[in-house]
Amino acid sequence: MKFEALFRILNGFRAARVLVLGDVMLDRFVYGSVERISPEAPIPVVNVDRFLDMPGGAANVARNIAAMGAQVMLLGVVGEDVCAEDLRTQLASSPTIESHLIADSSRPTTVKTRYVADGQQVMRADRESRVPLPAGIERILLGEFAVALRHAAVVVLSDYAKGVLSDSVTRAAIDIAHSAGKTIIVDPKARDFGKYRGATMLTPNRLELQQACGQECATDAEVVEGARRILGRKVCDVMIVTRGKDGMSVVQAGGAAMHLPTAARQVFDVSGAGDTAVAAISLGVAAGAEVGEAAALANIAAGIAVGKRGTATVTSVEILSALTPLDGRTDPQKIFALDTVLQLVRSWREQGLKIAFANGCFDLLHPGHISLLEQARRSADRLVVGLNADLSIRRLKGPHRPVQSEVARATVVAAIKSVDAVVIFAEDTPINLIEILEPDVLVKGADYTLDKVVGADFVIGRGGRVVLADLVTGHSTSGTVKRVAGFSGS
Repeated sequence: MKFEALFRILNGFRAARVLVLGDVMLDRFVYGSVERISPEAPIPVVNVDRFLDMPGGAANVARNIAAMGAQVMLLGVVGEDVCAEDLRTQLASSPTIESHLIADSSRPTTVKTRYVADGQQVMRADRESRVPLPAGIERILLGEFAVALRHAAVVVLSDYAKGVLSDSVTRAAIDIAHSAGKTIIVDPKARDFGKYRGATMLTPNRLELQQACGQECATDAEVVEGARRILGRKVCDVMIVTRGKDGMSVVQAGGAAMHLPTAARQVFDVSGAGDTAVAAISLGVAAGAEVGEAAALANIAAGIAVGKRGTATVTSVEILSALTPLDGRTDPQKIFALDTVLQLVRSWREQGLKIAFANGCFDLLHPGHISLLEQARRSADRLVVGLNADLSIRRLKGPHRPVQSEVARATVVAAIKSVDAVVIFAEDTPINLIEILEPDVLVKGADYTLDKVVGADFVIGRGGRVVLADLVTGHSTSGTVKRVAGFSGS
């Protein structure tokens, strides 16, 4: 698939708005080590080092949509407990997730607790209720769904079989969305896919398809045959089947099947990879992609997710950086994920090269930006630019910024001759990035003083230096935005 088409779709993610309804949960990871076997039973004793909680299930779909730069509305049901508050707090930290979690005193908040010892998951314990929702909670949920639907282009039903998407809720949600002309994407869990009749597309994994169609689905041909059985029952129009190491298959009613090889380079953790794929598919469709294009982006996103530990999210720029080697251009690609840019920095150091680091939003690039980057490059042998993610800029500058998406900003900055690498960071400051990359030179504009430069103490403490670059007067993104707003209002 052509890079230009996929880039256009990625750049359209930011304008998308998706509604997610389903089973929200808390994914809890307990990390430690094993040094002995319990004398009480033949089981390992985990010496716990730390805990990590993350939004999971439908909440992880929403978190991935937000990480890819889009707006998302999340509807789900939780208990009246501490875990529900933890989940609400975590979701509230993202400015592009609008969550409506309805409290049901008759059930606990679903929590999946994974025990990981020395990098290996040794046990999982689930706290959950699978019973359907009480009638009153069901009415409230569907009422909020109907209201939220007005503001969404695409609907995702994330079914983890925890009772929220009962037969009645699923039927009602699909009917409401179908009547409103919305695209309906279902990540299914039921053995009988007839439950989802009327959906636009289903995204089962290989095992879920196998259980639903009643036959082995190991080979390409078997997957296609199984998917066509479901399509023949008029359940949906499209089946996108995730197949682990065998990649992804797209089967459409009346169309040729498409098989995508896995994009995973290494696999650390498959937790939540399906959520990442569904998020990318929904955004691709919302951005105007053909089904095959949306699946191609989702396949890449899932490949990135399994290379991370825990219930991970993937950004649109990470997808872009994985896309560009397929572009066929001769210029070296400059947009990298953090682990890749760290390898680059290490290789440059082995060659005796000095590394400079500069950071910023770089929204609506102007001569002042170009001057700063050129000065930064002259201060060392290589220049790495840290770019604020869209979510970071929204927190710092408000809901109407950035003007350009992180994909567009990264692409423009990477095209500048003086820049050797671009890496996105989601935090409000680049201190974590600086401490990981350990640059020899840290560069900021001369409108800063040394004590205000984030990371200055760290770099100087390692024997590096801070350069305050000369400014080009009369240029600022904020000023440009205000002038444009003035023109449009006149």
